[in-house]
Amino acid sequence: MAQWAQSWLLTSTYCRYALSMEQGPVGTETTTQDLALQSVGPSVGLPPQAHLAQGEHLQGALTPEPPRMAEEPGTRLPPPAHAGDLCYASGARAALEAFSEPGRVPPAVCGRSVKGVMTIGSWSCRGAHGQLVRRRCYGNQAGVPTASLMDAFRSRQGHRRPWTHSLIIVTTPRPVREPALVPESPTCPSTAAEGVGITRPSPGPEALCSMLAPTNNVFHRPLWLSNRLSPREEQELELDYLDSRFPGDIGKHWTCNPSWEAHLVSKARAMLVTEQSLVLDTISVYLYAQCQLVEKHRTSDSGMDIQRLLEFLKMDPQKAEDKVFLFQLYGIFLRECADMELVKWHLTCLLESSHLSCSQREGIALSVGLASTTHLEEVWALLEHMGRTRFLRWALPSPESQDEILESSFLSASILLTRVLRKEYGAQNYKFTQTPELIQCLLCILQKEPDFLATLCRQKVILVIVGLSNLRPSLKPLVKSRILQTCLRSVYLLPPIEELKSKSPPLEPAPDVMALYGKTVRALDLLLQNFFLENPSMDELSFLLQHTERWLKSDRSHERKRVVLSIFLLLQYVVDSLKFTEEATPSVLGHHIGLLTLLCRDKDKVTRSRSQQCVSLLLHLVVEQKGRALEFMPWNKAKHFEVKVSKEWEMKLGHMVKAFRKDLTVAQHTQLVLTLLHGLHSHSHLRCDLASRLLLMIFQDAGVKPEQVAEILHSLLQELPGIRFKNVYKTMMKAIAALGNQHTQEVVEVTLSLSHPFERWILFLWRTLATNQQLARKVMTILYMKLKLRPSREFIQPTRQAQLVCLKALNTIYELLYTQEYRGTVRWAFAGVLMGLLTQLHYLLELGMVEGMSDYQEDILDDKPLGPCRTCLEALKGLFWTTNYWEVFAHVKLLNGWECLECLETYPQGVTLLARAMSHYDCEVKAILGQAIIFLKNSEERDNLVAILIISEFLNSPDVFQHVNQRSMVNFMNLNLKNPNPLVRAMSLQALSSTLMHPNKMALLQSRLLELLDSFLQPEPNDPLGLMQILGDILHRLGDQGAVILKIAQHLRLFFEDVSAEVRGCAIFLFGDVIHSGGKKFRQALKTFAFQALVPLLFHLADSCPEVVMKTKLTFLRCAILLKWEFRKELFSKLAWGRGLGAENDVFIYMIESNFGNYHQFFMQALTYLHSPHRNLKLAAMRFIGGMLQDYFADLCFYLKKGDIKTLKKSLKTLREDPDSMCRRFYLNFMGDVMELSHYVT
Repeated sequence: MAQWAQSWLLTSTYCRYALSMEQGPVGTETTTQDLALQSVGPSVGLPPQAHLAQGEHLQGALTPEPPRMAEEPGTRLPPPAHAGDLCYASGARAALEAFSEPGRVPPAVCGRSVKGVMTIGSWSCRGAHGQLVRRRCYGNQAGVPTASLMDAFRSRQGHRRPWTHSLIIVTTPRPVREPALVPESPTCPSTAAEGVGITRPSPGPEALCSMLAPTNNVFHRPLWLSNRLSPREEQELELDYLDSRFPGDIGKHWTCNPSWEAHLVSKARAMLVTEQSLVLDTISVYLYAQCQLVEKHRTSDSGMDIQRLLEFLKMDPQKAEDKVFLFQLYGIFLRECADMELVKWHLTCLLESSHLSCSQREGIALSVGLASTTHLEEVWALLEHMGRTRFLRWALPSPESQDEILESSFLSASILLTRVLRKEYGAQNYKFTQTPELIQCLLCILQKEPDFLATLCRQKVILVIVGLSNLRPSLKPLVKSRILQTCLRSVYLLPPIEELKSKSPPLEPAPDVMALYGKTVRALDLLLQNFFLENPSMDELSFLLQHTERWLKSDRSHERKRVVLSIFLLLQYVVDSLKFTEEATPSVLGHHIGLLTLLCRDKDKVTRSRSQQCVSLLLHLVVEQKGRALEFMPWNKAKHFEVKVSKEWEMKLGHMVKAFRKDLTVAQHTQLVLTLLHGLHSHSHLRCDLASRLLLMIFQDAGVKPEQVAEILHSLLQELPGIRFKNVYKTMMKAIAALGNQHTQEVVEVTLSLSHPFERWILFLWRTLATNQQLARKVMTILYMKLKLRPSREFIQPTRQAQLVCLKALNTIYELLYTQEYRGTVRWAFAGVLMGLLTQLHYLLELGMVEGMSDYQEDILDDKPLGPCRTCLEALKGLFWTTNYWEVFAHVKLLNGWECLECLETYPQGVTLLARAMSHYDCEVKAILGQAIIFLKNSEERDNLVAILIISEFLNSPDVFQHVNQRSMVNFMNLNLKNPNPLVRAMSLQALSSTLMHPNKMALLQSRLLELLDSFLQPEPNDPLGLMQILGDILHRLGDQGAVILKIAQHLRLFFEDVSAEVRGCAIFLFGDVIHSGGKKFRQALKTFAFQALVPLLFHLADSCPEVVMKTKLTFLRCAILLKWEFRKELFSKLAWGRGLGAENDVFIYMIESNFGNYHQFFMQALTYLHSPHRNLKLAAMRFIGGMLQDYFADLCFYLKKGDIKTLKKSLKTLREDPDSMCRRFYLNFMGDVMELSHYVT
């Protein structure tokens, strides 16, 4: 209540300020024609100095400050009266205006300034409007004639107060267009109602209910309706350029005196008081009967009806049907009646009658006004008494009702204020700093409106805001934003049109809901157009459209339809009526175009059509801003993207995309694309599908500029997780691929900068770019080039190391190695990626970025991020593992070659081992050799080092000159003899001394090989370890040597059981090299040797020497590769990372299952190791034999012979006497199986 009272006071203050402002700006001359100061009293003229004095004082009272209240203690502002009170103010105005007629000039007052002026209230009628001002002065004030003062209020004791009041009327000569009667903070002293001195019957409860609610007992009037104006009043309060004439019949009686009035006045004055009473009673009875009152009233004793009365008065009896005439007749006789008690009685009955009808209230106002011209004190006392007792009493029981009355009065006052401050009245000459507070109160009223339409309150509030927004200073954007949010919400949240009638409560008469809805929507459209008209620019248009975004995205069809229609009308207004002079191109306009474009496939037909038209209008505005309006088809003649040749939707989209590319700026186009991306996670499948298809066409149409790619990809990464529909997901994959084809370089660079490549949706981007083979190769090439961007150490800050482009490219390549879509691309770029990773590893080692290198464990899964060096090394391993060159990885792994690459000191050794393994397994030798030659020409030392290490190792292969010219190779080596790096010079010299460079040297080595072979084949060579090392080096340089290889392989098996671990290890390792380098001619013989060596090698996996075990694993794997076992890769995994009996059992199974039909040979070969002097080998043999007897018993029964059983029994009997307890236990455990086996072997 306090808040509304304060706002109501504010509105009252503005009314006073506006009234004074209408006379002209402050400081201009004010004449008696413009400002009439009339005092209630005898007919004495008002001197000019009195006009000036009171005008100056009144001007101070009309400044925009809160009105001064009565000074006596306890005086407070009562709540505003009911809407029905407005008519009494109008009647009072009619009474007071009568004193300004010729012959009724008020008496003069003192010419000095009068203190204590305060406002009683505002008045307004169809003819004029103004202020009622109470002037308070003390009775003993010097110079003030006591006869000119009037005290309209008496205390409870009835004595006169020491001060009096006079009334001053401030009239405005310009007529108000409509009858808006707004009470403005009436400040009534706290006087008792008994001072009026009237005795009247109290209205019954039925009469009280008739004043508060309609007669319909089914539906009780809610609070939102208790203070609303009647339908007639609602219609009369229209603000939309109404005609200035007075609507209705009563207006005629305010502005002119009928010809018959003089006749009636003479008749009334000639009557006695009893005759006047009879006339008044007759009229009163008839008026009460017309209103169907239930309230008791005095009954006429004469029985005279209204027709007889009119005949008596020589008036037309047909005028009895004219209710306005009867009220005027009633007022004339009250005015001419000299009996004060009779006048008070009839006035009391009249004011106690029903006020529900607008015509009834206006008629009462007319009668009371006429009566007040001669009985002003009585009328005024009755009016104030009624305001304090009747209407205030009805409002007191319910605080909510008081709030509703305050809101209604406030709204009415705001309507009056808006009319007063019309632009043509000169309101633009002043500044109204409190307009935002007034608008905020109006918005509060709007927010409390129910979700149905029964009155025009929404329209009134919006139209008042439209009027207030035209005042100076202009509203701030924050205030405008609040207005738009509230108004749009109030209108758009209404139920659908088809549900509005059912939502409305049952009222009599039933409101025209469709008409109310149309007026409300029209008011909202006027608000949007008015805001734009205040600042006709593209920025303002974008500001307005920003507030419609929420509703364009709404899930409710009727809300989308309403906002699209509003936007269409706004754009139509902008295009048709305005021409821009400035070239403003706000980027957010692209966002609005995108939102409207997404509605082009809405389920609602009207929404689809209007949204397309809105897009066309916006594009028209954009083109007009560029000065190309003639090139663009007018919107009202265009068919809105309709294609004459084909009506297919795809053609429409194609033309739409071309228009976007042609007409929008880069910033606007970017906002459009971002909006379409944001639409991908909509709940509407049609909207998501349209967004994805438009994005695909935009990316394919080359509509995206390079500078747009970064922002688009950032947004795309955020929107991808929200896609709900599978077909939209597939379309977006095509769109990303299309964008990658158009801007591969930019896409790769932006994606590198986003985040870690192993994040799900970033990896999705990379995978999508690999859907096209050509695009995938372009991506890999760019990554390879980024990998080579390595700044020098002095240009790298320690805190910026992780942001190096080469590191981001390295991380990405590492992830793509294990991505299925890039397997073929990695194979295609194998040589370049290999050289890039090797040089990158050397670069990182130079920088000392070796975090996590020493404590890394391959066989333990850990989500801890890898350091740069470890990432590079793991990527190098993954390059071989994922491209089916896993043999190279396994070879280097089982030789601990990868560990050599972990530090700069052993780095050359690791690269050499890797190059030798690649040469052994023919791993992209030609491509790698070509890349090495290119790297050898680079200026970077690390590139030269890696290249010469690989080339020098490849030159030991006899097939190398099939890929490169020998002369060119010699020239390259000679050039590098001058390299600043000493290791490069040394390796170049070693390459020049290879046997392929000197054919004569090959013959010498072959002869030397035969000599060493004779010594090696002796039963007991002097230095078998030295001989095997030399033989291995010569064989590595000579390559395939035919029959010599077979002899060496056969003789090496004799050293597998040597006492010396070094000899065993060297023999086993050399055996692997020999069987692999024998050539195709002797491959079958070498396979036989490999098969025969499987059991010894299997048992040596349990050798006591770790170095022997590691070499045995490599040779065992090479035998499996030569024999082409099925599970070679799995076998390597167990050999490299397997631990315990489980791994041994798996290796055992791989070997047995890969040699079907040869179980008995392995079984009999294992028996020989039961007598081995090496305990580990003996135990391994027992485990192998036991496993065969348990798991392959049936196969042994089928393949073994009688002689084999005898040998088996003989071997087991020797274990019975073995001092080792494990041997004796083995005998006891499996002797039964052997005996059972002997029964089945034939």
